[in-house]
Amino acid sequence: MTTSGDDLIRDAVDLHYHSGPSPFPRRLDPVESAKHYDEHGFKAVVYKSHHHNTVMDVLSIKGSVLDQLRLKVFGGIALNGLVGGLNPRAVELSLRMGGKIVWFPTISSPAHIEHTHGGTTGFPTATMQLMPEAPNSVFGDDGKLKPAVYDIIQIIKEEDAILASGHMSPPEIFAVFGAAREAGVQKLLVLHPDFVINLSQEQACELARMGAFIEHAINMYYRERPEWPIGKLVNWIKVVGPEHTTLGSDTGQATSPLPAEVFSRIAHQLVENGVSERDLRRIMSENPGSLVGVI
Repeated sequence: MTTSGDDLIRDAVDLHYHSGPSPFPRRLDPVESAKHYDEHGFKAVVYKSHHHNTVMDVLSIKGSVLDQLRLKVFGGIALNGLVGGLNPRAVELSLRMGGKIVWFPTISSPAHIEHTHGGTTGFPTATMQLMPEAPNSVFGDDGKLKPAVYDIIQIIKEEDAILASGHMSPPEIFAVFGAAREAGVQKLLVLHPDFVINLSQEQACELARMGAFIEHAINMYYRERPEWPIGKLVNWIKVVGPEHTTLGSDTGQATSPLPAEVFSRIAHQLVENGVSERDLRRIMSENPGSLVGVI
């Protein structure tokens, strides 16, 4: 399947791509990923890793590859164990070297660890032996946000970066986003609300009223599982509103389809199910593009 001529996905922005290298099996490395997105007309992509600061991946190929492409490629950092968890110094380095997103704990969040305990999880298995992630809550023993959270929020504000929910539980998301808004952070992003974190539509709407965008992982819908019908995504868009919605491929796994295939199929299915091309462009290009500054 080729989508290079697909006008529906031209200038799309993917804020959620899992490039290699990684302890998890990945399909494409940073160079292969960038060339794929560029060939299919994307405007920008952000590389995400659960394990390391991807800004270094991006910078290592900037002069040799990225400067020759129309595509803009960015990195960021997820606050899990291998970067020191809630580590302001790691955040500072990532953002001041050009990072765009800080994902609060993903695979080390208590909600993620509970989700993956003792069953089929939908997450890859590491190809090497690693110490298990320890639960990494944003709350201290007193039930309040840890001081490091406020330090991280301040750096995000200073660098005008995106604060993303990671895989935190709803109470953690509301606490962190509330503190971020008080501090003046402008860019808030909630990941896959109905996967792992189990955010209700009412809660999502409340976060949208706080200024957050709700990002849906469209790889889920591409696979056409009974629990992920396209009508579910259409309903989310209607309830929260296209003005507060973004789509991320959440691809890159060794067994996943290529991101352009996912974006193309889902774009056409959304239009076939009543989403206007104007709204589609908003959620695929304009909203995520505004977050990374490529509008």
